[in-house]
Amino acid sequence: MAYEAQREGEPGDRTPPAPPSRSAGPPPAKSRRPLWRQRDFGVFWVAQTLSVLGDSFALIALPLLVLQATGSLARMGLLTAVGGAASVLAAVFAGALVDRVDRRRLLIVCDLVRMVLYGVIPLVWLFGPQVWLLYAVLPLCEAVGMLFAVGYVTVVRSLVGTGQLTEANGRLNATAAAAGVLGPLSAGLVAAWTGPAAAVGVDAASFGVSAACMLFVRFAPRSGDDGGQVGKRSLWQDLRTGVSFLYGHPVLRSLTALLFVFSFLTLGMTDLVIYHVKHDLGHDDTTVGTVMAVGALGTITGALLVARIRRGLGFGPTWTGAVAVCGLAFAGLGWARDVTVVAALSAAFLACGGIAGTCSMSLRQEVTPEPLLGRVTSAFWTLQYSAAPIGAAVLTWAAERRGTAPVALVAGACCVLIAVIALFTPIRTSRATEPAAHAGRNQGDQAAPATPSDPSARQR
Repeated sequence: MAYEAQREGEPGDRTPPAPPSRSAGPPPAKSRRPLWRQRDFGVFWVAQTLSVLGDSFALIALPLLVLQATGSLARMGLLTAVGGAASVLAAVFAGALVDRVDRRRLLIVCDLVRMVLYGVIPLVWLFGPQVWLLYAVLPLCEAVGMLFAVGYVTVVRSLVGTGQLTEANGRLNATAAAAGVLGPLSAGLVAAWTGPAAAVGVDAASFGVSAACMLFVRFAPRSGDDGGQVGKRSLWQDLRTGVSFLYGHPVLRSLTALLFVFSFLTLGMTDLVIYHVKHDLGHDDTTVGTVMAVGALGTITGALLVARIRRGLGFGPTWTGAVAVCGLAFAGLGWARDVTVVAALSAAFLACGGIAGTCSMSLRQEVTPEPLLGRVTSAFWTLQYSAAPIGAAVLTWAAERRGTAPVALVAGACCVLIAVIALFTPIRTSRATEPAAHAGRNQGDQAAPATPSDPSARQR
């Protein structure tokens, strides 16, 4: 299914330094070392890049498998919707589970499970297309992927500390996007030569490699963990804890509401682009892979620029401007009749989507007390994506019946409207982390009673 070098107290962000806190992650000395000299982050970085390289195969191959077998955009959208629904359901429980178990072990198990599940698809496809299998495997993989994603968010801070979060997330996203350039190109070629099922097999293998790499990563100990308190609460109480923190934080509260609508509008965008290139413009699978690879170049650009842009403009203008450009690019996708223009607009959308997403994720990591990080991330994603599967199904259904151009125009215009609305919320200020830190301490104390060793501490 996702930064600046010194976030706190940087002049460009115009945010005063946050007071010292035991929720800040690893010791300060570690966070001052250049990322390229941090062995554990480096191994983690390689593992995730390889995993994304394989995932980009599935991103192309699974919709192509459905389109090849059924010829229906609506069936593509339904597969996306089913997978998204499973992800949302898993998000309800993911945070509580991540805060209860060993996160490193959880990440390894998630990789191995997805390796097995995706590996079944090419084996079964040897005996003929079985579309039902995709509707069985993808929801399971998406649910496991949500567990992995929540765990991933929580461990990045334990690897680099809060001071390097934006830079670390930006580097992870940049190299993942670089892998995403090679992945779609290769997936398109593999799908054209041997069929989309073989491309899914590559994805399965990548998860095995990622799991092997994770065996060599050491995470900082959970100083101040409130695991004992977590274990005494129900899953519903844990989800409510995360929701309570989000609601008490003015910027995160506004982000959650607006991203709920944004996700509803955009989850089906990849299906729309694939259908537009193949059906409306009449190109082959190789061209689809090329278009997606160019889009990944946009993600690389956004990831490399996000830290500098956020330092110069602050959180609010960066996030709002990125969402507005996403809307403009989406609006033009369906009207573009030249595949080069489609690729350029996809790149613009993914670049700005990456910038907005990186800023949002970094902010949550920076301001959330570590014992709450899994539950807050879980609650955020549950709320953000709860309507997205319905949106993907509606978007693709409408595009199949009304055409991609008008549907993309309406969805893009609504995305621009989201950016306009953000100007009238606390998101517009660049001093996002000042009220956040205060809200985080208060909510953390209320939602998760501290143990003697942990007033509010520790922790993608």
